[in-house]
Amino acid sequence: MTDKEKFWMPLDNAAKIFPAIRSKEQTTVIRLTAVLKERITISCLFRAVKQAENRFPYFRVSLRQGFFWYYLEESDESFRVFHDDDRPCRAFDRKNEKGLLLRILVHKNRLSIECSHIITDGFGVLTFLRTLLIYYFMDKGLIGMDEKDRFLNAHIDKEEYEDAYNRFFKKRIPRIVKQPKAFHLPFPLKRKPRFDLLFAILPMEQVKRKAQEKGVSITDYLVAVYFRVLQDIYFEHRKRGIGSSGKIARIEVPVNLRNIYPSKTLRNFSLFVIPEIDFRLGEYTFNEILKIVYHKMRLETDEKLINKIISRNVGGERNIIVRGIPIWLKSLVLYFKYYSEGADQYSGVVTNLGRVELPEAISGRIDYFIISPPPPNKKLKINCGVAGYGDTLAMSFGNITKSRDFERRYLQFLTSQGIGVRVTKKKNV
Repeated sequence: MTDKEKFWMPLDNAAKIFPAIRSKEQTTVIRLTAVLKERITISCLFRAVKQAENRFPYFRVSLRQGFFWYYLEESDESFRVFHDDDRPCRAFDRKNEKGLLLRILVHKNRLSIECSHIITDGFGVLTFLRTLLIYYFMDKGLIGMDEKDRFLNAHIDKEEYEDAYNRFFKKRIPRIVKQPKAFHLPFPLKRKPRFDLLFAILPMEQVKRKAQEKGVSITDYLVAVYFRVLQDIYFEHRKRGIGSSGKIARIEVPVNLRNIYPSKTLRNFSLFVIPEIDFRLGEYTFNEILKIVYHKMRLETDEKLINKIISRNVGGERNIIVRGIPIWLKSLVLYFKYYSEGADQYSGVVTNLGRVELPEAISGRIDYFIISPPPPNKKLKINCGVAGYGDTLAMSFGNITKSRDFERRYLQFLTSQGIGVRVTKKKNV
C-alpha cells in the first residue's frame, strides 16, 4: 500500500463466486448490528468512522472487472454513515464502479455494518464493527489507551489482507465426492421484495445449560433443533401426499478457519461443515440428531479434511484452462454451477459468530449483537444467524417465503425445553 498508486488485490478464493451470483435479491451482503443501551452520538461516530477507514484501507475498495478475473481496487470514496431505513442486507450498486462494498447504518441506539461477502466474512465484519465501537467510546473518553491496546492493534499487518486459502493450499489431495440433492422447505416464495428478518433473544445461560446437559456445544444444540424442525416439516408434508425430490437434510455450518490455521487475515477465511440426516431411514429422536451433529462437527473440522476442501476449491482456480477462460464465461459457468450443484446440496444454514468480547470499560454499554447472513437463495429460502454477548444469545432468521412456520416451530421447541424466548422485529432490535 502506497500513497502514490491505488492499492489493488485479486479476490480471495471464497469471494470468486459472489460477483457471478449477486443480484438485487441474492445480495451477498452480511449484516452485523450492535444494539447499545444509549442513543448513538453522531459526531463521535463520524470521527470513529474516519479512524476505522484509516485502519482498514483494504475494506475501502470497489469491485473492478478484468479480462480473466474480478479484483478489488482502492476507492476514492470514504466510508459513509446512513440512516438505517429498515431494509436489511440491500445490494450494493453494481453500476457504480467506484462504489464501496461496505456501509455503516445508524438508527437511535442501533449501529450496523453491512458488507458484501466479496471482501470479508463474519469474522472480518465483527473485527471492523468492534474496532469502530472502540474508537467511538474512546472519543467519548470511556476507554483508556492501555485497555484499547489489548483489543486493537493500531498498525496494519500485511497478513490481514492475504488470501489465506492460497497460503494453506496443499497439492495432490483427493477430490470430494459429489452428494445427492438435499431436502428443501416446501414453502411458496413471497412477492418481491422478499427478504425479511425475525429476531429471537434468548438467555445465554439457559441455552448453555441445556447444551451441557446433552454433552454438546451451543452450536451443536442449535443445529440439532434446526434438523428437528426440518424433519417435522418433511414427514408432515409426506403424510399429506406432498413429496420432495430431496430425502436428505443437510445444514451448512460455517467454520472460522483462523481457529485451525495460524492466519491474521480479515478477508474471507471460512468453510462449511455439513452434517446431514437421511429421512429414508425413518424419523430420528432429538437425542439421535444431537449425536449425529456432535460427531459430524468434530470429524469435519479435522485439519486433514479441511485441507481436502481447500485443495478442491483453490485447485480449481489454479487450473490453467480455467485461468484462460474470459470473465464473462467464467461468471456464467459459476452461476449455473452454484444453482445446479451448490444450492442443491443443503437445506439450511446456521451461522454462529460466537461470543463477542469487548473492553470491560464499555461492556455494560451494549445490550447485544445480532448477525444476519446474506439473504438465502430461492432453494434454501430460510437461514439463521447466531451471536452471543454477555448474558444474551441473539438469533436472526432470514426468510423469503410467505410462511413463518419454520421459525414458529423452532422457537416453540426451545420454549418446550425450558428456554425463554423473546421475539422482536427489525424495527425493535
